[in-house]
Amino acid sequence: MSSPFLTAAWRDLLLLNWRVDPLLLQPHLPAGTELDPWDGAHWVSLVGFRFLDLAVKGMPAIGHRDFPEINLRFYVRREVDGEVRRGVVFLRELTPRRIVEWVARAVYNEPYQTLPMRSAATETQTQYELQQAEEWQGMAARPTADWRGPNPMEIFFIEHYWGYNRQGDGGTMEYQVTHPKWKTRAAELARFDLDVEALYGTEWGSVLSQQPDAVVLADGSEVEVFSGERIG
Repeated sequence: MSSPFLTAAWRDLLLLNWRVDPLLLQPHLPAGTELDPWDGAHWVSLVGFRFLDLAVKGMPAIGHRDFPEINLRFYVRREVDGEVRRGVVFLRELTPRRIVEWVARAVYNEPYQTLPMRSAATETQTQYELQQAEEWQGMAARPTADWRGPNPMEIFFIEHYWGYNRQGDGGTMEYQVTHPKWKTRAAELARFDLDVEALYGTEWGSVLSQQPDAVVLADGSEVEVFSGERIG
């Protein structure tokens, strides 16, 4: 395996997860992939996490070493020579660092947007906030159990090790992400007042305004993100 394009640590992950009509996902499905269901349903996840120790091609990104991110994603799969590659597709990724948006769009064509953001993670609550229309909005959860190995549903949400995105010409880029196994803990929603229609469009308002079907906290780890390759 070649050297990673990007290394970092993803910590204090908060995942809000909804079952969704696959018809909402089909227009965003990259060529060469198929939707990846779990338990007879298709899912979207709104994920907040702390992005730490960012380095690009081994060079530390000075001034961009500790910031939050929130992404909205769904789950796909691709079979290659009998190997099933389970991955994610990002509908929108939010960051407070404009240089991160620029690199991600330039290298991977990822749908990033820059907004003021902040986070707070303690033993009793994990919270991610962003600023829209001069107001702070956010999502937060409180743990309801101790750390443990993930259950089958949580494994589905956190163990997709490939990323896929659509390119401007209609093609697809595939890239690999590696990290150790994460611990998880069950949680309950403590806050959710994001203006989801303003962030993601009216088609997602009715989905994300409902109570999540699952709330999960994950501890996270160091990660490696490799350069992308075009697939046929």
